[in-house]
Amino acid sequence: MANAAIANRRMAEYGFLRGLYRDTYFPDHVVDLGREVLTRLCERIEADQPADLAALYVLTHAATEEFNDLEGEFEAAGCEIETVAREVIAEDFWAVATAYGFAEADIEELIAPREW
Repeated sequence: MANAAIANRRMAEYGFLRGLYRDTYFPDHVVDLGREVLTRLCERIEADQPADLAALYVLTHAATEEFNDLEGEFEAAGCEIETVAREVIAEDFWAVATAYGFAEADIEELIAPREW
């Protein structure tokens, strides 16, 4: 599924949260909300063009907080952000960082404020 609002070709063609869509434990309408968070993160990176890791982390931390806010949506749908979801989400944050030239980013720091 293409992410038309994203200019970075790699991210525009990237299948955000693919592992969650494949798992019937996670309803698509809830995973869609997470995909929107990651899409907005890409749009913010493109708009703000962070100059260094510190600036990138500000953006990824804000997106992580958005995922924290989705916990209730997951619970209402009868699921939670558990081990599989944590790994998939973290991998997608890493994919975003590397696609925008931040291969040296620390995956744990990208999602440091996570509550999941």
